[in-house]
Amino acid sequence: MCREVTAMMRYALAYRFGLTPWERYGRAAAASIGALLDREEPERSRPLGRAIDLGCGRGQYTPELARRGWEAVGIDNIPRAIDAANRRGVSGATFVVGDVTDLAPADLGTFDFFFDIGCFQGLNSEQRLAEGRGVSALADPGATLLMLAFGPTRMRSVAGGVSRADVEAAFPSWQTLSVEPADTTGLGWPLTQTAPQWYRLRRQA
Repeated sequence: MCREVTAMMRYALAYRFGLTPWERYGRAAAASIGALLDREEPERSRPLGRAIDLGCGRGQYTPELARRGWEAVGIDNIPRAIDAANRRGVSGATFVVGDVTDLAPADLGTFDFFFDIGCFQGLNSEQRLAEGRGVSALADPGATLLMLAFGPTRMRSVAGGVSRADVEAAFPSWQTLSVEPADTTGLGWPLTQTAPQWYRLRRQA
């Protein structure tokens, strides 16, 4: 995950002290997340292609992408998190230290699927545009982006949050396929009040 400076510091400190509530959400909402990932597969031939988990943390979701048949890459700007992800030894998955707002120097190649749970929502407006440019540059024709993000609320300065307009402004060359309410199981109060949404976009030719 990537954040503006103060948020990046909070994120790094959270790993240092073992405070990772977003991992609890991933476990609680695994079934609903799996159903969304199911949707990415039927229209593709095997092998599925390359997928990148943006702001992968300790690699909670990247192994599931690999298990499903994607050539999976997880990227995060916290070395401690990437070290933990690499220790998992996940077959078919690679983990790298990098910044989602500056993807080009990481020499990652191109991708067919981009997965973002809670990374984009914590960026400031300039950083969101930078992520959008980087993702677009690495996207193969017809690539899809699946993103979970809180809506903008009074807790935005702490929890992050974006509107549909924020998402579409960062990805102007992408078509919005759907915007759906996310399962809030495992979030806990008050994050259940942030109206999280799943955004699904497709790179236009």
